[in-house]
Amino acid sequence: MAEGKDFIVTLKEGAHLDQFKAYLQSLGAEIKHEYTLIRGFAIKLPGDHVGTLENNEHVASVEPDSEVKIN
Repeated sequence: MAEGKDFIVTLKEGAHLDQFKAYLQSLGAEIKHEYTLIRGFAIKLPGDHVGTLENNEHVASVEPDSEVKIN
């Protein structure tokens, strides 16, 4: 897979998960994890497709995935 960045994608209610997974793969995304508590995925996505993903009608949010630390 080409270089990419890690993102957390959450979906709006009514989005079909299997269809959306196929859509992500068509953008060249690697699905790293599918969440069960939220409607979403952790993905690695080529940077040139972030805008396309953000503008998808089924997407609620696209956030950079980063490590969180508690001090």
